[in-house]
Parts: sequence; structure tokens; C-alpha cells
Amino acid sequence: MKEALVAPEAAANSFVAQLARVFRGATPLRMPVRVSGGYGGGCTFSESTVIEYGTPNEVLFASALPLEFADKVRLENADGSLRTEASVVAVQCRNGRRAVAARFARHISNWIIRS
Repeated sequence: MKEALVAPEAAANSFVAQLARVFRGATPLRMPVRVSGGYGGGCTFSESTVIEYGTPNEVLFASALPLEFADKVRLENADGSLRTEASVVAVQCRNGRRAVAARFARHISNWIIRS
């Protein structure tokens, strides 16, 4: 699997950055991903976004989806090197968008590297 490279100039003033302060060791990133999942009754959702911060166990991103605590999502980047399930562990709302933190369902080794 390819590792996510650390973004040298992250948007430190973004509302995702505000949520990232809660996650010890959150590293600024810039990894485009597709977030998808489903609700009961066959309703599905999907959105393209960017992982803005990551820890060894969590990813943080902005979303327009109505995600809530404990929702299950699937995360996948364009080349398929990141393809995993995660559970929403934190949400902050602002102006109709959400800053979301999701924890991987399984350990993913070396997905973040520091440059």
C-alpha cells in the first residue's frame, strides 16, 4: 500500500483543524478519498472529499453528508491503496458542513509517513 504523505502547508485555520486538536498526534495530510456507506432501508451515500488530518488510527475530513456518531463508512482513495471501513467517532457542524473524525475498523500499518 502507498503511504499518505504529510502535507507541508495544511489549512491550519479550517474547522477540520479545530477538530484535529482533539486528536493527539494528528498529522496534516492532503489525500483525496471517496466516503461511502449506507443507512437502513437500502439508502446509500457517497461523497468525494479530502482527508485533511490523520493519526495511525483515525482520519479527519470535511463532509456535506449527514454523518453522525457511530455511523459506518467506507474510505477509498483513487489508486485503491487505501480501502477500509471506519466508524465515525466525532462530528462538529458548521454552516451546513461537518468536520468528521472516523476510526479505522482494523489497523492499517504505515499509512502515514512524515517527510
